[in-house]
Amino acid sequence: MEELKEMKEMKDNKPKEAAMEIDLRALLMVLRRHLFSLVLVTLVCASIFYFFSRFFITKQYEASATLIVNNLSSDKSTSFNSSELMAAQDLADVYSIIIKSDSVMKTVIKELNLNVTSDDLKKDISVSTVNSTQIIEITMTNVDATYARKVIAKIVEVAPPIIQTKVAAGSVKIISAARVTNGGAPVSPNNFRNALIGAALGFVLTLAVVIVRELMNNTFKTEDDISKMLDIPLLGVIPAVDTRLFNKSV
Repeated sequence: MEELKEMKEMKDNKPKEAAMEIDLRALLMVLRRHLFSLVLVTLVCASIFYFFSRFFITKQYEASATLIVNNLSSDKSTSFNSSELMAAQDLADVYSIIIKSDSVMKTVIKELNLNVTSDDLKKDISVSTVNSTQIIEITMTNVDATYARKVIAKIVEVAPPIIQTKVAAGSVKIISAARVTNGGAPVSPNNFRNALIGAALGFVLTLAVVIVRELMNNTFKTEDDISKMLDIPLLGVIPAVDTRLFNKSV
């Protein structure tokens, strides 16, 4: 008993850095022993995230339309030089702001008889230039695909006249009319991506638990552990004896 106490004291007095040091091979062996748990928890988490994403997250649909902006000089000529292109791009930025203005939003609400405020409508609508060109893309995301397409169609209808009254330069024309994007399928949630997120979280959490438990387990598992942890030579090993067999032989 005294020898065991001395060995325990020697072990406790080892530097913390040595106690926390993990052999890469030992870590791989630990992962191998817990491979089934890692795979099982990963699959379970992926299934839970996929199921929740598919049946409990509200589906969102997207409708969009595109417009092209021209300045006055480009409308009258067949050529299109760099200065005219830059002028059209600048106008596109201005037009994008006007499209989301209260003037356009309130007109859309009035003509469609919507029971929303202009601020609420703006939250679902995105207006931006495509790759810094003179092309403007208007998109709306909503739980109702038909409603989103209807609103975008009305914006494309009422915005050009309002723009002309606000800006005495340039013109805007429709490239593509309002339509539901992604082939009519919801743009969110992405069930496959959510399943991958669940799988990654499950794997990482299980791996962390396995490693932490291994770090906190300071018991001797093999003869080599005694030599490594206590830094003393191993003189001998007492074999385990089945006491029932020993009693029979006596």
